[in-house]
Amino acid sequence: MPRIKVKRTSTVTDMTAMCDVAALLLTFFILTATARQPEPLAVSTPSSTYEFKVPVENNAILTIGQGKVFFEVAGPKVREKTLQLMGEQYGVKFTPEETVRFSGIGSFGVPIQSLKQLIAMNAGDRMKPGVQPGIPSDSTDNQLNAWVLNARKATKEINNQDMRISIKGDAKEEYPVVKKIIDVLQKQSVNKFLLVTNSEAKKKK
Repeated sequence: MPRIKVKRTSTVTDMTAMCDVAALLLTFFILTATARQPEPLAVSTPSSTYEFKVPVENNAILTIGQGKVFFEVAGPKVREKTLQLMGEQYGVKFTPEETVRFSGIGSFGVPIQSLKQLIAMNAGDRMKPGVQPGIPSDSTDNQLNAWVLNARKATKEINNQDMRISIKGDAKEEYPVVKKIIDVLQKQSVNKFLLVTNSEAKKKK
């Protein structure tokens, strides 16, 4: 009895659905990604084997390097409120346009009296050497203390959360400069803060 030959057909996989899913995922990640703000003060942080991600929300970063201190607080709404409180404290009036522009600025380091000029600059000019001398933090004009205090108030009011603080210091920075910043925090009863370091893989034994 002759064998019945089964007609072979080519196998075709419809990839349309998979391509649609890939396109949707790509769109999602693009829309939800947060662009990293350029930093006006580049620092080389010390190495550490301890891994802990710096909080994205309800957090402020104090960057210390070259004897200067820079400040950054998370969230555009919190930045706007912080600027409003600082303006009221120092008698500096910021326009609505300046407030919106400031809400998009990350780390900065100028006295409050020079902040209007910094806000008016484009991002490239803000990053130029010598433009930002750091936030005053000495005993005669401790503006850093005011920035931290007002940012804490703004975070509590906007997000109903306590603001956490991270210190990002250069590995070669002198200890007295770092201690002065810690003293500012302790005067506000802030005794817990994160130290930003470079993650270093543990060596295999």
